[in-house]
Amino acid sequence: MDPLLLGGLVALVTIAVLFSGVSVATGLLIVSALFLVIFDGLWALELLPEKFFGKLNSFALLSIPMFIIMGSAISSTRAGADLYEALERWLTRVPGGLVISNLGACALFSAMSGSSPATCAAIGKMGIPEMRRRGYPDTVAAGSIAAGGTLGILIPPSVTMIVYGIATETSIGRLFLAGVLPGLLLVGLFMAWSIWSTWRNTGLSVMSARRYSLREKLEILPRVIPFLLVILGVLYAMYGGIATPSETAAVGAMLCLLMAVVIYRMWAPKSLWVVLRDSTRESVMILFIIGAAGVFSYMLSSLYITQSIATWISALEVNRWVLMGAINVFLLVAGFFLPPVAVILMAAPILLPIILAADFDPYWFAVILTINMEIGLISPPVGLNLYVINSIAPDIRLKTILTGSLPYVGCMVLAILILCVFPGIATWLPDLVMGPAR
Repeated sequence: MDPLLLGGLVALVTIAVLFSGVSVATGLLIVSALFLVIFDGLWALELLPEKFFGKLNSFALLSIPMFIIMGSAISSTRAGADLYEALERWLTRVPGGLVISNLGACALFSAMSGSSPATCAAIGKMGIPEMRRRGYPDTVAAGSIAAGGTLGILIPPSVTMIVYGIATETSIGRLFLAGVLPGLLLVGLFMAWSIWSTWRNTGLSVMSARRYSLREKLEILPRVIPFLLVILGVLYAMYGGIATPSETAAVGAMLCLLMAVVIYRMWAPKSLWVVLRDSTRESVMILFIIGAAGVFSYMLSSLYITQSIATWISALEVNRWVLMGAINVFLLVAGFFLPPVAVILMAAPILLPIILAADFDPYWFAVILTINMEIGLISPPVGLNLYVINSIAPDIRLKTILTGSLPYVGCMVLAILILCVFPGIATWLPDLVMGPAR
């Protein structure tokens, strides 16, 4: 069978299997085994355990459970509520300060926890009722939190970026740096839209807020500054040449656990057990997908599908930006139905040769891919963040939450266009800190 036709058949079968309700990792293993047996014979199954565990034989993978423990320790405390309250007290007199503090809290907390649902729940429980009480539109109150929760997969330290780095064998440290300025760009676009939308619908009166004394502003800082210092310390250790990403993740996880015990008195064995249990569950899920994706990639390569697709696309005489537009549409649609980790592990190894052949920077592309995955988190039919917001504010209709999140999808699309025109937003900081990529 022609490899391109076979690739289309593999894609259709994969979609059908994943839509059947099985887990992503199990679905990838089933499809891989099926096509290898059909075209290479039963003997091909002997290689599957080697490919599965070979994909997991990487020291860099240790950073995934460590960063997840780090985020879980933060998510299990009142750190999100304290972070929100601290920003509210310091930014309350700024026009639109409440929505700015909500988005700022989402950005910081999602960077610390790396979990979009956890961010939506932690900040939304405090922020949504307060914004509604002060007269902010429900669309802004719900949409801003849903969109703000997506920032964790872009702003470092990001588990999604680690997965991309492992899948494409690119520098995780450089990927982290590539996400900093685009992440801040998205935060700025979200804030600008939120303030304009609030002013358009309610006027300036809603944006006024109570005053806090200097004492009230200072007394909240000891609860949040230590966690922020841990994040800065992790990044400094990584880029200062002191430790590898895996080593810094381990130290960060230990420090976050200690601070959760000391600052929030989370010393009950049951509470610590919940943190470790949930972290282990999420880590195993991600590692299982990574191993299964390794088998899936081997199947595509063994049947010459990956090489044929790359050769076919390279032979097309189309403008490279038309090609990038088609890739963005594919990523956008995939992100509607699959979690970011699954999309990255399935698509990145196939797309990277095409990206390099079209003379695009792989670290810039990592940011573009991640923003597409962020759009999927607040878009139906899956739209995980939408349902999290609906669960913490059940009196806000899902349709209202979706309506409120759509302008933020527009902000993300605008960010992608800005990055296409000014790719240096993603590549300047990595080149400055680590030198030009080879």
